[in-house]
Amino acid sequence: MRIAAIDIGTNSVHMIVVRVRPDFSFEIIDREKEMVRLGAGGLDGRKLTRESMTSALQALSKFERLARSHEVDEILTVATSATREAGNGGAFLAAIERRIGLRPRIITGTEEARLIHLAAVYGVDTPKATVVIDIGGGSVEITLGTGGAVRFARSFKIGVIRLSERFATSDPISGRDERKMVRHISEQVDRYLDHIVTAGFDRVIGTSGTILSLGTVATALDRGTAPAEIRNLRVPAKAIRRARRAVTALDLEERLTLPGLDPRRADLIVSGAVLLDTLLRRLGADDITLCDLALREGMILDYVHRNRRQIAQVDRYPDVRRRSAIELAERCNWDAEHSTRVAALALSLYDQSRATHGLTDREREWLEYAALLHDIGMNISFERHHRHSYYLIKNGDLRGFEPEEIEVMALVARYHRRAAPKRDHDGYGALPAGLRRVVRTLGACLRMAESLDRSRHGAVRGVELRANGAEAVLRLEAAGDVELEAWAAHRQRGPLEEVLGQPLRLEVKRGDDRATARPARPRAGALTRN
Repeated sequence: MRIAAIDIGTNSVHMIVVRVRPDFSFEIIDREKEMVRLGAGGLDGRKLTRESMTSALQALSKFERLARSHEVDEILTVATSATREAGNGGAFLAAIERRIGLRPRIITGTEEARLIHLAAVYGVDTPKATVVIDIGGGSVEITLGTGGAVRFARSFKIGVIRLSERFATSDPISGRDERKMVRHISEQVDRYLDHIVTAGFDRVIGTSGTILSLGTVATALDRGTAPAEIRNLRVPAKAIRRARRAVTALDLEERLTLPGLDPRRADLIVSGAVLLDTLLRRLGADDITLCDLALREGMILDYVHRNRRQIAQVDRYPDVRRRSAIELAERCNWDAEHSTRVAALALSLYDQSRATHGLTDREREWLEYAALLHDIGMNISFERHHRHSYYLIKNGDLRGFEPEEIEVMALVARYHRRAAPKRDHDGYGALPAGLRRVVRTLGACLRMAESLDRSRHGAVRGVELRANGAEAVLRLEAAGDVELEAWAAHRQRGPLEEVLGQPLRLEVKRGDDRATARPARPRAGALTRN
């Protein structure tokens, strides 16, 4: 299964595309990020700016096309603090759905923290009590948990865009503003961090672009060169403190020369450094482990945990049409063995009569799905179950099919027993003449195939259909007593005779290769049968 996860953040819009492995882990096969500064000027209930929304919509449109190019099965989309708080956040979400077709889910700060924690401990793989810190543009998430079990989870409105707009009034930042920022951070988090310190922890993990950038700068300043790999890199808290002193002493132009610093973060790195250093000091942490997994990966892990059965289904049936049909069948408690046998027999009849009906592989696929679903109406009741099957197929949320295809499959299932197609039947009469012929042809194959498993014991192993001068011969390969199947097929041979344009005679091929013909008694209005 392939899944895309999109995080509409305050600072950036991120997307990853993953392939879920059989063991329910995943591998990233593509990733994209666009720094749109959605929250700039739009936090604390203010409106998102037109410019930032336009940038976000452009990024989301590109991401959606990229995800579709990977043929993903699901696109998960969430929006966080900027959209959550903005006065026009609802209008922004509506524009995303209207223009792009995505339906983002706004998540709470606590839920965001939980998902980030899942990703961090998945990436670092620590079994002990762990603090996870994620610094975003609008908020900071801090959690404590062991493995995927989260004990404490909180989100604080002290993200780097918010802090920068409020406190970084000069460049470089003044000592007075820096102290104000520290006091504000402490007022927000001290009590909560007290609970974490009291509970105890083994490690601190840092996620998000701000922390990764700071960790890279801190390591570069210590070593004289930026690290080649930052995943799971442990950065001493003292190195973070030295990096804070360095970035707060420099103006923007000077900060751009710092080794390892992402230039796009140069304006926000000051607030990020003050914030992270303050948190690590308050926790008494010796170091922080960098993790490049965050909210997007947490979304994937959460989805996988909640949808293991569906993911296993995707692995069994990669094609969305087949998967959708099987899912509907399973929801309706289908008889899988019978339906699969009937489908195989129907397709064999279809293939052996192609020279007569002239239909294509497209119609063959409709026949297969109609055959697999023909009996799902039994889940409602046996009486009129062919009509119940029609209704369930029509309204079963089959994905990947066009409405006309669903109508044809539903009608074919309906006509596997009882009445033949009539112009006054719902659905059938509204079809163009060409598709009405398709329904009659497929319905004839399905009706005969259903008869050939009348006992539901697989007594007929296969069929051979051949023209023999003035008649057609249907030879049944017997795997047991086929008297019931031969009787049922004889009764239901009329529609197939109409497709073939000649009478149909049944023969039974026994294990000793002897063929015996079933005599046919003519009925009123029927073609003469030998």
